[in-house]
Order: sequence, then C-alpha cells, then structure tokens
Amino acid sequence: MASFKQRIEQGFESLAGFICTFRWVFIALMLVLAATSVSQLSKLSIDMSDEGFLHPDDKVLTTYLDFREQFGRDDLIVLAIKSPDIFNTEFLTKLAKLHRSLENKLEHVNDITSLINARSTYGIQGGIIVEDLLETWPETDVDLGALRRRVLENPLYIDRLISADGTFTTLIIQLNTYSSIPLDDDLLAGFAEPPEDVKPVLLNEKDKTKAVLMTQTIAAEFQSPDFHIEIAGSPVVSAMVKKTMATDMKLFLRLAVLTIGVCLGLMFRRLSAVVFPLLVVLLSLISTLATMAILGVSLKMPTMILPSFLLAVGVGDSVHMLSIFFQRFNRDGDKRAAITYTLGHSGLPVLMTSLTTAAGLASFFSAKIAPVADLGIFAAFGVMLALLYSVVFLPALLAVTPLKPKQETRTSSHPPMMRLMDWITDFSTTHAKTIIVVSTLLLLISAIGIAKLRFSHDSLSWLPKDMPVRTATKTIDTELKGSVTLEIILDTGRENGLYDPIILNKIDQFTTELETDPALNVGKAMAVTDILKEINRALHENRPEFYTIPQDAKLIPQEFLLFENSGSDDLEDVIDSRFQLARITLKVPWQDAMLYVPFIADIEQRASRIFGPEMDITTTGIIALFGGIIYASIYSAVTSYLIAFGVITLLMILLIGSIRLGLVAMIPNLTPIIITIGGMGWFGIPLNMFTMLIGSIAIGLAVDDTIHFIYNFRRYFSQYGEPVQAVR
Repeated sequence: MASFKQRIEQGFESLAGFICTFRWVFIALMLVLAATSVSQLSKLSIDMSDEGFLHPDDKVLTTYLDFREQFGRDDLIVLAIKSPDIFNTEFLTKLAKLHRSLENKLEHVNDITSLINARSTYGIQGGIIVEDLLETWPETDVDLGALRRRVLENPLYIDRLISADGTFTTLIIQLNTYSSIPLDDDLLAGFAEPPEDVKPVLLNEKDKTKAVLMTQTIAAEFQSPDFHIEIAGSPVVSAMVKKTMATDMKLFLRLAVLTIGVCLGLMFRRLSAVVFPLLVVLLSLISTLATMAILGVSLKMPTMILPSFLLAVGVGDSVHMLSIFFQRFNRDGDKRAAITYTLGHSGLPVLMTSLTTAAGLASFFSAKIAPVADLGIFAAFGVMLALLYSVVFLPALLAVTPLKPKQETRTSSHPPMMRLMDWITDFSTTHAKTIIVVSTLLLLISAIGIAKLRFSHDSLSWLPKDMPVRTATKTIDTELKGSVTLEIILDTGRENGLYDPIILNKIDQFTTELETDPALNVGKAMAVTDILKEINRALHENRPEFYTIPQDAKLIPQEFLLFENSGSDDLEDVIDSRFQLARITLKVPWQDAMLYVPFIADIEQRASRIFGPEMDITTTGIIALFGGIIYASIYSAVTSYLIAFGVITLLMILLIGSIRLGLVAMIPNLTPIIITIGGMGWFGIPLNMFTMLIGSIAIGLAVDDTIHFIYNFRRYFSQYGEPVQAVR
C-alpha cells in the first residue's frame, strides 16, 4: 500500500513538472474553458415552482399535471379588496375598472372572476338565464340593496367572492396551463388544431412571475384607503420567494468572496494568495452553472445555495496547496521545486478529500426531491472541477507569476496560531478520556433532540413576516377561509355516471360534511352539485327551498342541457365532457405542509366511507403537491444520510488503508453532525428543504479535515514513532 501511495505521489510530482513546462498552454486551456462557460450562463433559468420540487415521473406530480390538463390551474392569484361599503356605485365602478384593466394588460390569463362577472342563474318563463351578476348595472339605492341581498344570500359567493360580513370581496385570476405550441405559425398553417404528436408547452416560471408582478403594478394604481387591495396565492408566494432568494444569493456570494478574501489575506499576506484561490473557485462555480444551463437544469430553491457552497468548499484545495507551497518556497526560494513538492505532498490528500466531499454530496442523487438530487450531482461535479482548477490552473498561475520568498521562522510566522495549535495538541493528548466522555454525553443529549426533530415545508415562512404576501395570505385565510385548495377527482367508471342522483346525493353529503366539521377547517367545498342545485332552484321560480338535487334521474340530464344551452361553460370547470369525472375543490388556509398529510388522509378516509369501493377517488391539487413534497423530503433525508455515511466510510477505509482507522476516523466526522441536528430538535428548528442538506454536506466537509490529519499523522508517526509528536 505504501509503494502504491508513493507511486501516486510521484505521479503528482511528474504532473507538476509537466504543468510548469507548459504553463502558458494550461492557462490558455483553462481560460478557454472558463470563457466557454461564461457564454452559457445566460441560458440558466430559475424555477421556484412547487412542481419543480418533484421529479417529472413522480406519481404525485403526474397526477397533478393530468388534473391541470383536464380542469386548468388550481394555483390562483387572489386579490382581496376591503372597503367599508362594497355595495355602492363608486366602489363597484372602481372594481369594474380594475377587472377590465387586468383583463386587458395581463398575458397568459385563462379566466378572471369577481362580482363583476360572477355567474348568476335565475329562472324565467319556460327556461333559465345564466349571465354575469352585474350584466344589468345597478342605478338606484334600491338596485344596490337588492344586489347586496342576492350576493350575501348566495352560498356560491360567500367565502369565495365575498366575505360573510360583506367587508371583503375578491378578484380571482386563473392563468393558462400552457403558454404556447412549440411550432412556427407557418408549420401550423392548414391545421385547425395542433397535430396530436405536438405537445403544448407548460406555462413557465418566467411568464407566471411576469403575471404576478404586472398584477401588483396594476393593483397599486387602484390602491386607496377605501379600496385596500392585498394579493396572495401560491403563484405570488413563488414569485416573491424567487425574488427574495435571487437577492439573497447575490448577497451571499459577495459575503462569501469578501470573507474568503479577508481570511486568505490574513493567512498568507500576499495578493497572489488572495486572487488565485478566488479565481479558482469562481471559475469552478461558473463552469458548474454553465453545465447546468447546457443540460437545461434550472436553479431551484435548494440549489440556490450551490454558488455560496462551492465558493466556501472549493477554496479548501487551494489553501492546502498554497500553505505547503509558500512554506517550501520561502525556505528554498525555488519556485518550480516548491510547486513540484506541493503537488507531491498535497496532491493525494487533496484528491482524497475531493472524492469524499463529492461522495457525500452525490448521496443526494437518489433524493425524491428533484432539486436536492440536482444539488448533489452538480455540487459533486463542482467539487471535482475545483480539484481540476486547483491541481492544474493554480500551479500554472504560480509558475508564471513573479514571486519573492519571505524569510519566516516558527516564531515570526503567525505565532498566535502556532501557540494555539500547540495548546490544542497538549490538551487533546493529555485529556483524551475527558474529551471522549464529554463527547459521548453530548451525543446522548443530541440523540434525545433528534427524537424531537420535525419535518416542515412552508415556503411562505421563508419570507419576512412583514412581507405583503404573508400578511395578505393571513388576511384571506381569516376573512375568506382559505387561500389554497385540495382537489378531489371522482371517477364514476362510466359515461354519464353523473346523471345518477345517488352519486350526486353522495357528493352533496360529502361536501356538506366537510364544510360543517370544524375539526377539518375547510372553508368551502365546491362541486358540480352546486351548479345543479342552482339550476333546479331557477326552474322552480327561484324559490330557495328548491336549492336541492332533483331526485328524478330523467330530470338531471335535461337540467344540465338547459344550463349548457344558456351559453355558460362553467360545467367544464367541474366535470369532464363525458359526465364521468367530477371535481370537488376544498378551500383551506395556508399551513405547514406537514399538517396537510393527516388532513389529506382524513379526507380520503371520509370519501371512501361515503362513496364506497366502486368509486375511484384521487386527491391532487396544490395541497396534495405539498404533501408529496413532505413525503419526498423525509425519504430523501433518510436515504441521503445513509448513503453518505456508507459511501464515505468505505472511501475512508480504502483511502486510509485500514479498516480500524477508517471506522475510528468516522466518529469525529459524525459527532458534529449529530450534535447539530440534535440541537435543531432541542431548539425547534425544523428539517426542511434547506436544513435537511446539513448532514450530507457536513459529513463530506468534515471528512476533509480528517483525511488531511490522518494522512499527515501517519506520515509523521512513521517518521518519529511517537503519537504526541505526530499530532503536533
């Protein structure tokens, strides 16, 4: 094993000589690679959507996308407007102007609903009329009073378009599911519809964000004390998270560069030792992001930490190499010999540390959270790029840069640090048992804390508490009983199954039970039965006692036909064209997604009890997506930690060359991770999209120190034969 190690070290020394000889060639090659990478950065996109958390083939996501294709988007932009008097001409006129302004200026909009165009169904002699609520504009106080009564007595409007106390009204924006067809206009010439083999393009994050920002701009023009507008909805939350995280990423990058630069300056007191490591890590980062852009992988919430992470991690290789280089160069003054010695001395441990760090990160590849898997793959790739730039580019830069050796001695070179290292050596070697006992106690306490750890996914909580979208969401949840939805799809298994009054009665029973059970906190349950009861009431002289489901199976298809012939297409929102599928929408408050998991389970259990085994029941929608993300998070955390531990332990054993030393070396690597995660449990910090990454990343980083320590400990132990001196 020793001869194999020596051959590797000799190989690094030969590489150093080759790089020094052809230093300008290597610099040119590295700069060409960097320039090519920079040219690709413009293609890098940012995706903050909830859909982006799951892999394309995840069943939760595919079910959700199928639902959207059939019924449209359920992630709505909601404007809640407060006024002391909604039912007056001035307010309604302003609401109508806002409604029309949004219709005219927003792109990719499928539908906008407010009191202006809310569906109003009423009976006339021989039929029914379905029209906009304000089709006839109220002119007098009598008209306004009648409008107020119609609105506040209509169960379809309450907690959807108006609050129960009549002080809030809403304007609901539904964006298109798709943005475009990926064909040129001339290729579509002659086709009434796109060819079947051409798939439409889903509305992207850029267009959704643009719609949110335009909505905010338009709303600001109408804002006033008696027309106070608040904007919420999951598209708004995603847009604000994207904006905030993009700002944070720029800030973190600057802080990382500044911090690293200051540390390097204090450590080496040379400009070259500051510039070169920063150049190495910046080029590694640029090349990694360019690779993501080329492969079409977007930056998502967890992967937003990638730039700061690579800056902090990638600089380690350069620091180790520069430390050895300047020690030898200051002593001998021979730059080529110092570069050769540096790669021979540090090349193998730097390679080992890069491999273990990459292995710890690559443990994320199996994560069910798509961006976490992306982070593992591309962070590992970035670490290996940093190794390449450190081993090739850094020596070439040192070879072409004029440097003067500094005369330094043990007493003059960083004496405080030297004294600290000597003190640590004495303390750790003379108090070994005490350190082990204290560490064991900390581990036991941390284990109890880990048992208290909870999982979480609440993107709204990632934003500042005073951010408008957070306060708006709270307002809408309080005043209108919910800002997000759970969707339930019932499949009767046969065409025209929804003509069956037994099934319709069960749907009505189900929605009523959910709305009236306070334990569930369902603000509103909407289904096809609401439309049918509207029709039935209209056909019976608009009498409220007929707001029921007709029990004659022959009347149901006739009433639906009357509604369709009225010109309204609202049935498309709640059933399919075959009258086989029924959509039930539950409006609930925004919560931590962990709370949605038992909620969804309860809803599914109630649905199974009411509809029986003959009904195929599917839960989907934005809440189900949140629930799927929580499951994927738990699975990802457990599997990535286990894989990271297993792979890194194996690598430690192979690289150190001893099973006993490899296993012992893993103890100090796992201890800080267990203590940190245990502390999270004790202090109530949840394990979410970001904190779940701590363990696998930290184990990859902690191993770096261990490898460098063990590698050099064995070198000096074989030289001195005395452990304390080898530690020193």
